[in-house]
Amino acid sequence: MIRRPLVCALALCLIAGLATPDADAQRRKRSSGKARTPAVAPACTDFHAFANADWLKANTLLPGADSISALEQLAERARQQQVDLLNAAMQAPQNDVQKLLGDFWASGLDEAAVERDGARPIAPLLSRIDAIKRAKDVAPAVAALHQVGIPVLFNFGADLDLQELDRHIGYFSQGGLGLVDPAWYTRTDADTRAVMTRYDAYVQKILALTGSKPERLAAEARQVLDLETRIARASKPLPELRDPRRNYARVAVKDLAKPYRNLQLVEFLKAQGVKDDTVSLADAAHFAQLDKLVGSIKPEQWKLYLRWRVGDAMAPYLAKAFREASFDFRGRVLQGLQAPPPRARQVLDAINLAAGPMLGREYVARYLPTATRERAETVARQVREQLLAAVARDPRFGEAAKAEARAKLAKLAIEIGAPRRDLDYSVQPMGRGSFGGNMLIASTWRHREEMRRIGRGNAERRWNVLPQEPSLAYDLAHNRLIVTAAILQPPVFDAAREPAAQYGAFGALVGHELSHAVDARGRLVNAKGDAAPWWTPAEIAAWEALAARVAGQYEGRPYPGLSSVRVSGANVREMGAADFAGLELAWAAFTAAQPNPPQAARQAFFRAWAGLWPQQLSAETAAQRAAGSVYPPGVWRTNVPLMQQPAFGEAFGCKPGTPMQPNPTQAVRLWP
Repeated sequence: MIRRPLVCALALCLIAGLATPDADAQRRKRSSGKARTPAVAPACTDFHAFANADWLKANTLLPGADSISALEQLAERARQQQVDLLNAAMQAPQNDVQKLLGDFWASGLDEAAVERDGARPIAPLLSRIDAIKRAKDVAPAVAALHQVGIPVLFNFGADLDLQELDRHIGYFSQGGLGLVDPAWYTRTDADTRAVMTRYDAYVQKILALTGSKPERLAAEARQVLDLETRIARASKPLPELRDPRRNYARVAVKDLAKPYRNLQLVEFLKAQGVKDDTVSLADAAHFAQLDKLVGSIKPEQWKLYLRWRVGDAMAPYLAKAFREASFDFRGRVLQGLQAPPPRARQVLDAINLAAGPMLGREYVARYLPTATRERAETVARQVREQLLAAVARDPRFGEAAKAEARAKLAKLAIEIGAPRRDLDYSVQPMGRGSFGGNMLIASTWRHREEMRRIGRGNAERRWNVLPQEPSLAYDLAHNRLIVTAAILQPPVFDAAREPAAQYGAFGALVGHELSHAVDARGRLVNAKGDAAPWWTPAEIAAWEALAARVAGQYEGRPYPGLSSVRVSGANVREMGAADFAGLELAWAAFTAAQPNPPQAARQAFFRAWAGLWPQQLSAETAAQRAAGSVYPPGVWRTNVPLMQQPAFGEAFGCKPGTPMQPNPTQAVRLWP
């Protein structure tokens, strides 16, 4: 603190005392006016708080809740739309698919009927298991359960052929356990033993509900756990399953017969309706061990294991005793939940699991107007054109890389609403009397349709997300942008708002995703769809230097809701770079479509971006995300990309050097 000498202080007091009353009044007026005018406008200090003030005030986090955000509210709205659709289908179905869905929905909501139904829905499956007499009967029973959507002993599913990306093949992989992680069965620490004790009790409850006598429960549960432990010991640790390339190995179907006589894998494929001549079976040692287990373990033990797996898989869809047993372990013990979701939510989740594509078909017809689809496609195509232009002028790319990027972007498909595919909706009539029975009917249908996509020319016809689930993503394997019907509503896409807002929200998200076609991830797949990197070492180095600068924009910023915790630039740099790119491309598309937009439109563009990211997090959730999330928290996901945009500063009058508009030399631009 600087202390004035006493003489100077007295002189200042005398000068002040000699001021005329009018001059003094004018001085107070000017001083008062300065106090009311902040040095920096709120929009230029923290745009996230400025633009989302009303949302943040109206959406406080309730006790016990983990998070709330604008995008979570969009997802909840999509769920309510599905409920409304199902209610309408239940009351007045307009076609055969709606009749199936309406009956499925009605049977699930009728808890009295579910209670009366008891264990009857799984009785045919239990009878099939009980018919096992010899070792050779085990494999056909396993195949029959896979057919109804209950994978036992191992997993089998359709996915991309990593050598031919235009086809799907069947993947044989480890599975068949009641606990996802095989390590649970072999660890000996106190926490694991406590969980396994609870698991043993759960197995006993399901065995009792599926026919075991009370005096035999403990011994029979031990046999189930013994068999699962043997499967677990033959399984790989979960971290080894994360790399798809290490879990892919093409095998001719004809070569499966001799090594796996007990598993009868050739017959298994025929039972699933798979006619392809090739599958992936990467862990031959695991399946050889399973084959030995089928041949060496007594049929009675297999019957216990299979009965337990059926009861466990179907427990959420059966009578109250089954549901409570399942939730006590899987909900309370494994997930830490205090209460199950409301009944309607449980039934909706079940329908999406078993009949999701049916519901998606009707959702698109009801909630995606043709005008909205066409407008979204127009904006997406305009953003793609701007990406082509940006790549052409990018000094980081050499001519060969630019040519490859142009070829890739020219082929890039934009798919809006729902996937292009033909499904066979012929299904056994469901009726309203048995929710568990309907679940099995629908699961059998969906498994059948999944198996039908195995083979050449099918891969691009399927999405890995349902149309009724909000999603906007770049599909690297097929070089396409996927935009579901459910995502095309506020705050992502508002057909009623001005075009500027559509570009600022939807267009920027499109730009974010399309940038992945030509970034450090996109460089791994070329324009032909081959897994062939197409950057030079110099281009990789240039990208790394840029990514490091992006990381620096986020590094060390305070994590909202946490003291002494900072954002990790290394964690968020890839998503941050895509956000930078998305905003730049969307702004270029907007100003190309509407040159010299008025200030109100320019401000609407940036407000729309901010409107995507308001959120409230509990301290626990914030800590979890700060530790490992690749996405910045909402405040920085809004502000940091905007800070890089001179057009933002111009729209809101933010001068260089203010928090929301750093000096130009400090800003990072993805596309020069």
